[in-house]
This record gives sequence, C-alpha cells and structure tokens, in this order.
Amino acid sequence: MNIKIKSVFSKEFARYGKVLTGYDTKELLAKLDECTPLPTDSVVYEPGESHLEALPIAKEFSDNAYGGMPIQVGYCNGFNTKLNCLEYHRGSELNIPSTDAILLVATVSDIENGKISTRKVKAFRVPAGTVVQVYETTLHYAPCCDVHGSEIAPGFRVVIVLPKDTNTAKPEIQNKNLEDKMLWAKNKWLLAHPASSEAKSGAYVGITGENIDLSKK
Repeated sequence: MNIKIKSVFSKEFARYGKVLTGYDTKELLAKLDECTPLPTDSVVYEPGESHLEALPIAKEFSDNAYGGMPIQVGYCNGFNTKLNCLEYHRGSELNIPSTDAILLVATVSDIENGKISTRKVKAFRVPAGTVVQVYETTLHYAPCCDVHGSEIAPGFRVVIVLPKDTNTAKPEIQNKNLEDKMLWAKNKWLLAHPASSEAKSGAYVGITGENIDLSKK
C-alpha cells in the first residue's frame, strides 16, 4: 500500500493536531537519548520516566500545554515501519522525537460500526525536536522510522506526554457498548489490525484493509 508522507507543518495536518512552539527541547531530548533504550527490532513504551519528569520542561508542559492538569512524561523507542493498531485517549498527546519520525493517523470520526479502513490513514513526518500535539479525536499508535529519508536512522526515540496514568492498568468494567470492547488500558481505546500481535493477544480487531508498512514503496 503506497502512502504519501506529508509534514506536520502542512495544512493537511490541522485536522489531526498542531505543532506547539516556544518550548526548548534540547535538555529533554538529550536526557531521552542518554537514559532510555533503543531496541533495533522492536518497540518499547514507558508511560512515565523519572529522569524526564524531573526536568523543568515537564512542569511547563503541565502548566502550559495542559492548563495545569497532572501529566506523565514517558517515551516510545525502537524500530517500526507498520501501522498494526490505532488508539485514542481522553485528552491530547504530545510527541517530541529526537530523530525524524513518521506518525500514522486517522480520526475517531472515521470509525464506522466499530471498523476503520487503512485507506483512511494518513502519514506525517515529524522533524527532530518538534513538539507535536495529537488531538484527542486523532487515532494514532507507535511512531514509524523514516526508512526512506535522506538518512536512515537505526530507530526512533520519542518523548510521549499524556494525562497522568494513561496507558496503565485497565480498569475492570462490564461492557455497556461497542466502545467498551476497545478499552485496552486505562484511558486507552485500541483498534487492532488482524495481522498484529495485539490482535493475537486479544485486542479488539477493528482495522480492515492492508496493514500499512512504510518499508514497502
């Protein structure tokens, strides 16, 4: 499946999120590269990382970007070229990569009867150091490597900022509707592609069509 990669600075991205300016991310990304692992054949995610949360910029994100709400500052690192899943949260997510990364996104309104086609998914490049706000209504998942960029990186490191306790243990609930079947963790609703490992682990299968793989062009 051929997918055109646009920039988060393009007009097309306005439907999914926006770039936040005014933040100095140098110390944050230096600490990210220093203190967090970089798998070369998988992806690792941590909701909160103490070294990142101790930095002054963490309070700036809480006070400015989230209007004083409690947040967590974690990371998503590794090597990935596939869509596999789409998720959404109650509350926006910030992504700040230390190397260029690609976001695969769609919107919650693209879901029909609990299903979404991969044809609805768009790709956007995030330059290193950019603070990108992904809206609450935007479907997204793990970043992808810019494998066809001018410099092929061995993987990505991306700071992930979310409302406090997101992506931690799933609450025990009785399903009241279709959306409840998608709840995969606290404040994390997930739609999996049938070819994904998440689907094999019991995640709600809600993605139809070819699983996007940016390594294939």
